[in-house]
Amino acid sequence: MIKFLDLQRITQKYGDEIHEAVTRVVDSGYYLQGAENKRFETDYAAYIGSQYCVGCGNGLDALTWIYRAYIEMGVMQPGDEVIVPANTFIASLLALTDNGLVPVLAEPRFDTLELDDSKLEALITPKTRSVLLVHLYGRCAYTEEIGRLCQKYNLKLVEDNAQAQGCRYTNGRHTGALGDAAGHSFYPGKNLGALGDAGAVTCNDKELADTIRALANYGSQRKYVFRYTGRNSRMDEIQAAVLDVKLPHLDEDNNARRAIADIYYNGIKNTHVTLPVRLEDKQNVYHLFPVFCEYRDELQEYLKEQGVETLIHYPIPPHKQECYSQWSSLSLPVTEKIHSQELSLPISQVMTADEADEVVRAINAFRKNV
Repeated sequence: MIKFLDLQRITQKYGDEIHEAVTRVVDSGYYLQGAENKRFETDYAAYIGSQYCVGCGNGLDALTWIYRAYIEMGVMQPGDEVIVPANTFIASLLALTDNGLVPVLAEPRFDTLELDDSKLEALITPKTRSVLLVHLYGRCAYTEEIGRLCQKYNLKLVEDNAQAQGCRYTNGRHTGALGDAAGHSFYPGKNLGALGDAGAVTCNDKELADTIRALANYGSQRKYVFRYTGRNSRMDEIQAAVLDVKLPHLDEDNNARRAIADIYYNGIKNTHVTLPVRLEDKQNVYHLFPVFCEYRDELQEYLKEQGVETLIHYPIPPHKQECYSQWSSLSLPVTEKIHSQELSLPISQVMTADEADEVVRAINAFRKNV
């Protein structure tokens, strides 16, 4: 069986360093808000190219705290609108609705899978305060037009960088440093993954960073003094130590993913299977490798029979979820097509070329005589 993602092999790749780091934390007797967090925040900010990095409990919290901080700072207020891609993981929307903000769902382009910037300006109203840009699948979603419109209408550009650690825009800048603030997830399956939940915010705004740090620490900027009604959302020292072990290897790991993607792009030749348009290598870190098929469920079952594990990202778009039933009548045909046809192939930094070749052979044989 070719696993969709072999986390055990990924952890073993840097196993000695990880064990040493974990042991160091265990022996230190200091498990929260200590030297490991400070070290990782400093190193990750330097890597991303931002002045500040604030660790927190997970990627959803990272996005939630950004918007909550903007509300506390008077930049936004409940009822304001935020434009967000309709084809995203539900966390992008939860961060908005949890803050009383109104998501305005924007269609993507089917070829790039990212927000269609040609349709963005028509969605901007006097109540729009932000664009939440999602670098979905590890692909850079930023365009000059998005940046221009945010500047023209004085909108905060927030990046959901949960799936794109190490990705770059054409000017060489990392995603996570292209807008006003960015939320990052270090869920174990991410390109830079912890051994549990963890997240971070990057930005260049000291007031924003300080407000987020307080909100994620019960609302406190000074011990037992609470300026905000916050929550407990802190990265523990073990996760910070593990992430700091993996960070220097991130570019190398992403290049390994690109090598697998290269095999897929060059090898998959099946008229029933569509691949997304190929971006320049640095603009895609291949957190996922999505393909699209009208017979998606049949293809998934066929690949399973051939010993290839796949996943669907995501079977139900947010506007069709029960929790957001108020949007169920929206017509978003591009988003719905993506969600009905998408299938993610195995890809990781520990996958071998032989395994990728096996996936290609299986896909090319699908419905060959139909």
